[in-house]
Amino acid sequence: MNPRSLADHICERLRGAGYQAYLVGGCVRDLLLKRDPADYDVATDATPDRVVEIFPGSLTVGAKFGVVIVPDEAPDKGAEVEVATFRSEAGYADGRHPDEVVFAKTPEEDVRRRDFTINALLMDPRSDEVLDFVGGRADLDAGIIRAIGDPGTRFCEDRLRMARAARFAARLGYRIEAATLAAIQREAPAIVQVSPQRLRDECSRILTEGAAQRGFELLDETGLLAFILPEVARMKGVQQPPQFHPEGDVWIHTLLLLAGLGPGASVTLAWAALLHDVGKPPTFAPPQGPEGRIRFDGHAEVGTVIARAICERLRFSNEDTEQILSLVAQHMKFKDVQAMRESTLKRFVRQPGFEEHMELNRLDCLASNGNLENYEFVRAFIAATPPEQVRPIRLVTGNDLKAMGLAPGPKYREILQAVEDAQLEGTLQSREQALLMASGLI
Repeated sequence: MNPRSLADHICERLRGAGYQAYLVGGCVRDLLLKRDPADYDVATDATPDRVVEIFPGSLTVGAKFGVVIVPDEAPDKGAEVEVATFRSEAGYADGRHPDEVVFAKTPEEDVRRRDFTINALLMDPRSDEVLDFVGGRADLDAGIIRAIGDPGTRFCEDRLRMARAARFAARLGYRIEAATLAAIQREAPAIVQVSPQRLRDECSRILTEGAAQRGFELLDETGLLAFILPEVARMKGVQQPPQFHPEGDVWIHTLLLLAGLGPGASVTLAWAALLHDVGKPPTFAPPQGPEGRIRFDGHAEVGTVIARAICERLRFSNEDTEQILSLVAQHMKFKDVQAMRESTLKRFVRQPGFEEHMELNRLDCLASNGNLENYEFVRAFIAATPPEQVRPIRLVTGNDLKAMGLAPGPKYREILQAVEDAQLEGTLQSREQALLMASGLI
């Protein structure tokens, strides 16, 4: 069954067993906003042990915090719903997990420990009646992100809530309520207490939900950016040559580029969009002489080093790190594509994930001078060049060189590349020609 049907089914089963059960949180918010919820959560007064008894296939990884995951009974369907027992919490020594969980009897007690008013609404799935104990519906109507109760207390309970406020405000087009904003600005330095993985995931959501520009403007406005990504915060005020970047400084250029990221953009493209010019602040050089201009010599190379440090700090996977670094390192190569040898251009366009290189270049150009000439050149080349010419079967292999008596080593690699270059250029048409060339290079 689909997630909504599963959530309704869980509520019915729990109620049939004598318990209260409601849809709760983001799914209720999204339903009221006429959006499709990404997932569904259920709140109940049944304890985790009772939930597991009623749903024997449940996952109990969060049971000590009152949370049980109930999967669809048909395993091939893949839907699952988080079922949380009404609870109150006391003390958050680690800035995330409660020191003590006390199960509650009423939904009103439960919602008061949640983060924001718009995320603390409950819905009866049978009648669609909404229970609102904290003014969440009014804040939905007014377009406000407001912490429940004392904002400072909510953010001490889980520091990541500060970044979540920026994400929700950006995604929904809302404003952060004044007292909530002031608390974030006051508590911003404490965001470093959040684990790198959680910070990475929250920033990734901001980047890929379709409101990346506003999200990062809010991270800056709240003071969080300087602590989460100080390397990005340093872009502010770094001027660029106006003939190439009439839009303004590096920060403005990056924001404009982020504005082009649609919802569902890949994580690697989104992070590369954010970090592609992260090497500009440390490589900034003012104009020299009357004809000089601002320069950022080597900024792609320096940026790649900085991006690697960020990826390592935020615990990106090796695969994602490799792609992000490739995008940052090569984003300036597009300016040379029309002068590239055919073999070089073919190697450039055939690398894994090249569609993201193309999209980063397109966004980069549109966020600066708007000149898409090189982008269109590469796109036309790809369209006109058959794949078997871009990635042809090698005419000479390493085994051929071994048969000629050459041992693997630097010379070995040089010959293989030289022969493949000639093949990609179209000057070698047959294996016999390629073997003759290789033998001549030994």
